Amino acid sequence: MKTPKARTIRPRGTPWILGLIGVLVLVPLALILPLAAVAAVSGLAIVGGALLWRRLSTFAVAQEVVSKEIGVLSQRLVKLEAVTAALIQSRMQDSATADPSARPPDEADKALDARFDAGIEEVTAEIGILSGIVRELAAVVASQDGDIARLRVQAQTPQPKPVPQAAPEPVRPRPVPAAPPPPETEPAAPPMRLVPRTTLPAARPSDHFATDADAALLIEAFDGEGLEVFLQPVVTLPQRKVVAYEALARLKVGDAVYAPETFLPVLERHGRTTALDRRMLQRVATIARHLQGRGSPASVSYSLTPHSLFEPGFLRSLGRLVSEGPELAGRVVIALPQSSWRSLDAEQAALLAGLRGRIGFVMDRPIDLRFDPTALAERGITQVKVAAALLLRPLDREARPDIALEDLVTSLARAGIRLVATGVEAETEVPDLIDLDVPLAQGGVFAAPRAVRSEVLSASPEAAPPPPPSPDPPPSPPPQRRPFRDFLRRAG
Repeated sequence: MKTPKARTIRPRGTPWILGLIGVLVLVPLALILPLAAVAAVSGLAIVGGALLWRRLSTFAVAQEVVSKEIGVLSQRLVKLEAVTAALIQSRMQDSATADPSARPPDEADKALDARFDAGIEEVTAEIGILSGIVRELAAVVASQDGDIARLRVQAQTPQPKPVPQAAPEPVRPRPVPAAPPPPETEPAAPPMRLVPRTTLPAARPSDHFATDADAALLIEAFDGEGLEVFLQPVVTLPQRKVVAYEALARLKVGDAVYAPETFLPVLERHGRTTALDRRMLQRVATIARHLQGRGSPASVSYSLTPHSLFEPGFLRSLGRLVSEGPELAGRVVIALPQSSWRSLDAEQAALLAGLRGRIGFVMDRPIDLRFDPTALAERGITQVKVAAALLLRPLDREARPDIALEDLVTSLARAGIRLVATGVEAETEVPDLIDLDVPLAQGGVFAAPRAVRSEVLSASPEAAPPPPPSPDPPPSPPPQRRPFRDFLRRAG
């Protein structure tokens, strides 16, 4: 059955023709009678506004009709799903109880299949028609809203009153003054020579640690007590239940607290990134032990810097970290960027394989979405963190996956890998992520990163379970109904 094409809604040609005729008439009229031209323009603006208001009322009625048709269609789809489920269940029961040598399905079953296929084709055609109507309706409503806003601005702007032109005065000849004597010529200055710069340009004001003195202050704070740990929860969608935390490093220099994007370049120049990872992993283990004492099943992850993989003995120290606390198996999770997972050598891959089952693995900071779920599962990766902007915005052809995003999430889940959308900062992005079947999300719209209290980090493993850490899980909000405008936005 061929899907009928939706009728395209276009602006009518009559108002545009009338407007063109009005312009051709008003331009000569404005030169002859300005006041009459102003009155005519005002009248045309009022008439145009009335016509636009009438068309918008018509579109509102059409929108309500489309909404009702979509509601009826959704009910039919629910019934169709129920019938399909019953049919599949009956087929499974018949196949389970039937004899292997039973005869093929009779004519009644074939007729039922044909009727079922015809119903599916009919519903598909109706969905195609409604989707086309909704897209065209959304585009026309948006254009009409812009026209109305533009007309309101023009109506509020006061029109300049025409000033009657006075008769030109007769031009009287004026005496021509005598020419002054020519000034004495001065010698011309020699041309300026451009001298090339031999010194480095000054540091930009945004670079807080460009000078050696500022970098020394940062290193001093890092070697002291300036390193702090912030936790940001990872929640499920759509329930928004906290299932994990990510440990974020913050460096306090004086009264200011800086993110890794600011102080990591300085630590890389001074060779301190591995020391940062070691100190952060020790604190991550302490936080994971604390959460276990509270009875929380949440894990704690930390993103390693790529330079630590090449530090001798670093990966072996991870095994010793977990062996000292067997209760931390699976609760401490390390994340590596996509480029690091792709460039592992044989020794690094063998050391990471030896940590499977004791430390969780996550892939983050992707440069494209061309994932191989089977290869990632063989590495022991259980989560893939992708920025929400990469999932919701159009990507370059090189960064796009070979399959649709919905199928990508499904293929990752089939391999035992859960997709985490990071950097979710707007509430309007949450419904789109839910439509993509993204299971986990993280961002400021759910909870901002919060600092961990010092008494939690200073607690010894043998001590009693301390009080709960500061980043308490946010309460689960009630389910929200999405308005019809969101449906129109996604259809457009």
